[in-house]
Amino acid sequence: MLTPHATSEYGALRHVAMRYASDLIPDLDGPDVHPVLTRQKTTSSWKPYDPATVRAQQDTLIDLLRSRGIEVTLLDAAPGCPVQHYPRDIAFVVDHVMVMARLNSTHRRPEADALAPLLTSAPHIAHLDEGTIEGGDVVLHTGTVLVGLGEETSLAGVGALQRALAHHGVDREVRPIRFATRGIVHLDDHFTIVAPGTALIHREVFPRAELRWFQQHFDLIDVTDAEARAVQANVLAIAADTVIVAAGSDRITTQLAARGLEVLTVDYREVTRIPGSLRCTTLPLTRA
Repeated sequence: MLTPHATSEYGALRHVAMRYASDLIPDLDGPDVHPVLTRQKTTSSWKPYDPATVRAQQDTLIDLLRSRGIEVTLLDAAPGCPVQHYPRDIAFVVDHVMVMARLNSTHRRPEADALAPLLTSAPHIAHLDEGTIEGGDVVLHTGTVLVGLGEETSLAGVGALQRALAHHGVDREVRPIRFATRGIVHLDDHFTIVAPGTALIHREVFPRAELRWFQQHFDLIDVTDAEARAVQANVLAIAADTVIVAAGSDRITTQLAARGLEVLTVDYREVTRIPGSLRCTTLPLTRA
């Protein structure tokens, strides 16, 4: 029986869902490229990738997670979905509630079907009634759910999430996070909480009001423009003192280690050829 539970971004990870990359490659430059993708390409790097190499790098992460005693459930393939290896976006857990996302991209909506067998016994599943919201925009903070208002998530989705959580007895403020520029893929490419009171941030994409709020609540580790384009802010905390980062994130690794964190590295260079990394390829189901 799966009982979803997560109260923070860094609680000890017990169970996570992943899905291998398909052999389909997203159309990045064709005549039918969506306007959203066109805007996103102004803030992120998008390059064709080799699916077999992506899967091999996913295997390295899976082996690392399992070596740390974390259960990894591999979701079934989602036919016709070229970015199916980013299950973070299809759902997310807030306290005791599994929230099913409302995906902005219609071609991605079948990705959520593979969760159904896992959720047959889950006591609290929330379905949102309007707007759009994807898990890459959702970050848990003390008493709060932060939701980035990038290209994939709407203010209506934020309101729907607030109502759904209240309906399921979750007493948290859902706080929208605004950006200073269009074209943002997801919040977690520019801001992630890595430990209690500590976060990575790419300041350039946030307005001053948001930066002031972040500064009041976190010890912030700056991420440069180049690091953000390499998706190096998109890390995965597996415990309050342990975080997995992509190999090559040397400056960020040094900053994390200086704060007493154990830093584990995985080669994810092929995965990050489109703007997703460790956090995107993992959907935490249970954190202690």
